[in-house]
Amino acid sequence: MEMTMTQKILAYHAGLDEVHDGDLIEARLDMVLGNDVTAPPAIEILGKMGGEVFDKDKVCLVPDHFTPNKDIKSAELSKCMRCFAREKNISKYYELGDEGHGIEHVIIPDNGLVFPGDAIIGADSHTCTYGALGAFATGVGSTDLACAMASGKTWFKVPEAVKVVLTGKKNEYVTGKDIILHLIGLIGVDGALYKSIEFTGDGVHDLTMEDRLTICNMAIEAGGKNGIFPVDEVTLAFMDKVNQERFTSGEYKAFVPDDDAVYSRTVEIDLSEVPLTVALPHLPSNTKKAEDVKDMKIDQVVIGSCTNGRISDIRMAASILKGKKVNPNIRCIIIPGSRKVYKTALNEGLLNIFEEAGCVISTPTCGPCLGAHMGVLASGERCVSTTNRNFVGIMGDKDSEIILSGVPVAAASAILGRVATPKEVL
Repeated sequence: MEMTMTQKILAYHAGLDEVHDGDLIEARLDMVLGNDVTAPPAIEILGKMGGEVFDKDKVCLVPDHFTPNKDIKSAELSKCMRCFAREKNISKYYELGDEGHGIEHVIIPDNGLVFPGDAIIGADSHTCTYGALGAFATGVGSTDLACAMASGKTWFKVPEAVKVVLTGKKNEYVTGKDIILHLIGLIGVDGALYKSIEFTGDGVHDLTMEDRLTICNMAIEAGGKNGIFPVDEVTLAFMDKVNQERFTSGEYKAFVPDDDAVYSRTVEIDLSEVPLTVALPHLPSNTKKAEDVKDMKIDQVVIGSCTNGRISDIRMAASILKGKKVNPNIRCIIIPGSRKVYKTALNEGLLNIFEEAGCVISTPTCGPCLGAHMGVLASGERCVSTTNRNFVGIMGDKDSEIILSGVPVAAASAILGRVATPKEVL
């Protein structure tokens, strides 16, 4: 039938035998997602449509961008979500309790809410994160979110696909962040515009689930409609860990592309040739080898975000910063991605390592990633950040600069006060 993995998922959710590039379809959804920026407008629109949600267990709301609330306006946004969640008895509202608060794209996979073959939309561009688990996931606007909350369906134009063939094995300290920055450097920020980025090849098996989550998270930075990985033993092990009940009950459907699936472009990447990579201002595609820009002094390091705020990221940062000190001329901010990550880091003694190194430890939040709080930059300041965008003014003043990197480079840079690599400090 010549369908890609994404096309098969969309066909299944549209109740069709097959779909083709450019088809307009209506598909049922397994989850719809909103945050404190995008959900309040959607809630207002939904109220004008009658105010009822299609399924209280398939709507997920996470206040994370401006939380803990930094001002009155942000407090009102969270209040809107909170009141709506209580009124509609939304079961997946993440602000308090054991499952706690944090960044939506860290909380959702770690709490077992995503499975292979799911179709998910979120009013946040980095909803594409969940493709790491073999799901179709993409970002939408607040109006589409409102309609989906009411109906459980939304429309799509079936995307073409870019095939990324991964071979070989990663070098030491190279992570999913380096791989996706490398890819964006190759194809550009519009290299996969409204296309599915589908990863395949023997190299996939060398990637951890955290690598895959990071890679899919930044598919949007290449213009992608979504990013998606095949389901393999790594996927199944992760599913078994986070949600034993649904996993064993078989309530999911893994899809594989047809052998004759059509791709608009094929990109081949040998993982052994991917270096520690950074993206210089002001585009994620402005990539360089980290070792080639070691003369760039910095004022701040941010380790966290929906891209690199998982427990493996926090452990990696701690392993590099242990017994070291943050350069006295800079600030290093550590932001665990969720309450669960924070608690694990606390119990493992990682937060003590950061404290002794001189880092600032934040409660889980998106915070500085969008220039909201907990690390906003002043004019002329430069930051090495594990976040996903380095656009002009996104973390503060329009004359500030952001260098995107993986956690190993960020942690080493915090020690030396300039762009650095782990081998320089270990």
